[in-house]
Parts: sequence; structure tokens; C-alpha cells
Amino acid sequence: MSSVTTADRTRPARRRIMHVGSGGMILGGLLIVVGSPMPWVSTPVGSLSGAAGAGLWTLCAGFLAIAGALIPRRRVAFVHAVMPGVAAALIVCWQLVRMVQISVGTDAWGKLLPGIGLVLVGGGAVVLLRSAKRIRDAGQPAN
Repeated sequence: MSSVTTADRTRPARRRIMHVGSGGMILGGLLIVVGSPMPWVSTPVGSLSGAAGAGLWTLCAGFLAIAGALIPRRRVAFVHAVMPGVAAALIVCWQLVRMVQISVGTDAWGKLLPGIGLVLVGGGAVVLLRSAKRIRDAGQPAN
């Protein structure tokens, strides 16, 4: 009988799918996806849905962020965190400025208020931009 010995085989290192910013990107993307179709502006006569306007753009941005969380390449994930985060933040700021303009034009201060959807999208944008900063800082050498 011959004895069979197993040689030490070196396995190729497995690449991790999740990176430093994956958790934040998933959370931020989900906040944006959930907040996009919800009410963005509350008025005395009802609410205006985000799905009727710019919420469709932020919905796409949220899905891009979630997809970027599952990409193992740091540079590509960084772009997938920055682009949707900046886009969502700009849309939220634009909506807030527009609400102030309408309030000034109609002398209806306090009647138009941000809805929960606009707040969620704004929070998701902040989380995405924070995740982008973490990804960028993880790639730089410590001083």
C-alpha cells in the first residue's frame, strides 16, 4: 500500500466583495430608495409625492449606490458613492430652495414643509458622502 500525502497547496487569496464603505453605501442607498417615492412636500391640502418629479432620479441614484456597495474595486465603489450622493444632495437642495421661492411668492410661510421622503433622501445623501470619505481615507497611507 502506498501512502498518499497531501502537499500544502497555496490557495489564491479570495477577494472580499465588501469593502470599507459597503455598509454605509447600502444604508444610504436604501434610505434614498425608500424616500424617493414617499411624500416630499407637505401642504395644508395634501402631500406632493417624490415619484411625481425628481424622486425618480433619486431612485435611480439609490440603486446605483446599492450596486456600488457590492463592487470589490475601491475606485469604482468610490465613484458609486460620490455620484449618487452628490446628485441626491443637489436635488434635495434644489427642492428646498424651490419651496422657499414658492413660500416667498405666495406669502405662505410655514405652509410648505419638507416631507419625510425629502428628509430620508437628504439623510441618504449624507450617509453616501460619508461612506465616500471613508473609502477615500482607507486607500491613503497613514502619516
